[in-house]
Formats: sequence, C-alpha cells, structure tokens
Amino acid sequence: MFYYLVYVSSATVPFSTKDLADLLVVSRNNNSKLDVTGILLYKEGNFLQLLEGDEKEVKKLYNKIELDVRHGGAIVLTDGYEDERQFPDWSMGFRNFNDPEVQALPGYNHFMNTQFTKEEFIDKPQEIRDLLNMFKQQLR
Repeated sequence: MFYYLVYVSSATVPFSTKDLADLLVVSRNNNSKLDVTGILLYKEGNFLQLLEGDEKEVKKLYNKIELDVRHGGAIVLTDGYEDERQFPDWSMGFRNFNDPEVQALPGYNHFMNTQFTKEEFIDKPQEIRDLLNMFKQQLR
C-alpha cells in the first residue's frame, strides 16, 4: 500500500518561471532520495500537489513544506492509501496553469479555471484526483 496526500497552498510571493524551475530541480532530487513521487500544479500563486510513497516520508515532507516560508495557508484536501502509485515514474511532475500550452491541452475545462484553494476543492476529493490523473495522461 502507498500513502498519498493532496494539499493546496499559496505562494507568499509570486513564483517566476525560473523560480518554478529551480523549485522543481530541488524537489525532484529530494523526492528521489525519499522515494516520493507525485505531481505539482501551479496557478496564479497557488499550488495543488499530490505526494505519494511511504506514509512517514510523505508526512515528513509535507511538514517541511508547511514550514517553508515560500508557502502559506497549506491545507490537506485528501489523503489515503492506494494499492499502487498513481505517478510511479515521476519524482515530481509539474504543470504551470498560466502556460498557454496547458490551456490548449485536450480535456482542459472550467474546473481548471478555478483557484487552487481549499474552498474550491475541499469537498471534491474525486475531482481533485481526476484532475491530477488527466495531467498524468497528457504528460506521457
């Protein structure tokens, strides 16, 4: 069984394209060492992320993210267990929703135009997972 955790948070300052690229390099390196996989979506200063792996490692990583001064208002939307990883080959997949290429993806819809906030997602755990899995399919 693999543990997964999905959270949203807001950037304390907007991330530039370079900031996001730098974050990904560090995240992918650290996640590989921890055997944590997942996906990170960024839109207009907000993050939506799924982390998966060993429960202890995922929770430890999330606690570190909560303390990161670049984030604020982190809240877990859903967590649980799966028989297999949803993102097994990704130390961290990433998409920036502000990118016109993302908006042109097949399957891009109004749900993706909502803010990545707890108010938008808290009561929609299956929609969150569907959204993340759509990106998994598009990024192969």
